[in-house]
Amino acid sequence: MRKQLKMTALALGLCVAGQTLAAELTVVSFGGANKAAQVKAFYEPWEKAGKGKIIAGEYNGEMAKVKAMVDTKSVSWNLVEVESPELARGCDEGMFEELDPSLFGNEADYVKGAIQPCGVGFFVWSTVLAYNADKLKTAPTSWADFWDTKKFPGKRGLRKGAKYTLEFALMADGVAPKDVYQVLATKEGVDRAFKKLDELKPSIQWWEAGAQPPQYLASGDVVMSSAYNGRIAAVQKESNLKVVWNGGIYDFDAWAIPKGAKDVEEAKKFIAFSVQPEQQKTYSENIAYGPANTKAVDKLSDEVKKDMPTTPENIANQVQIDVAFWADNSEQLEQRFNAWAAKK
Repeated sequence: MRKQLKMTALALGLCVAGQTLAAELTVVSFGGANKAAQVKAFYEPWEKAGKGKIIAGEYNGEMAKVKAMVDTKSVSWNLVEVESPELARGCDEGMFEELDPSLFGNEADYVKGAIQPCGVGFFVWSTVLAYNADKLKTAPTSWADFWDTKKFPGKRGLRKGAKYTLEFALMADGVAPKDVYQVLATKEGVDRAFKKLDELKPSIQWWEAGAQPPQYLASGDVVMSSAYNGRIAAVQKESNLKVVWNGGIYDFDAWAIPKGAKDVEEAKKFIAFSVQPEQQKTYSENIAYGPANTKAVDKLSDEVKKDMPTTPENIANQVQIDVAFWADNSEQLEQRFNAWAAKK
């Protein structure tokens, strides 16, 4: 009996030691409905499986924060959610740990481009034109309508930055979605985008966090806004907000590990866990973003799939973000944009 009690105590001791050994991971994402979906799909199941505690932080994509931590060797984040151009640029600049693709299974099971040298895309999302159907008599169908303040009077919401904004300006000026990056790659194309933005400038209300466009639209502060499709879908049950897929720009959001982060091996395990089909399915059921692991698609209902940016009818006239273009041109275009936006 005594021997059995000793064995039980030893087993309990090992179990407790195992739990204390599990790393505490600080995972930083873009917050809002996106973070809520991540909690349900990734953080809670990870903790329930006894893999360790998740400290969930949020930011608005400020790469300067990550760079400062890496440069000063004071990295307090284990994982950070980044958009594709920032991932590519950060990887080139040595801001992120390199990852072995074999950790994440068969690359053929993922949407093309999801697995990158320094990160793994864990969902596909779109920046789209959104509007409040209660506030407009006629439904807009394109970025040309977004720019038409005579037919659709009122303020417009746009993300405060060059990325997406310049592409939308060119589409509003008649450039076909498939030709946007060809035009934007020229000096004339950039000038043309800024000239088109000049027309709309008095009517623009800028946004920086993904939660803002649905709020601005619901309150009537703006009649239309660029927005992340999942943020609009998240509030459609209690509002009359609608999405125009035509001219949307789709991208991956990826997990990256800042260079010099602690518990790198645990962070890699978390990434691999988040892209398992079951986790991906739960994520897409909680926010209308497409799974990066295609094996999750068959697990989703038709009702869920209709709001995904990746369904054939929704993606037909969208643009895939040109990661190489933004990795190469982001700095100078964002500087020019900030100077332009600051001018009265």
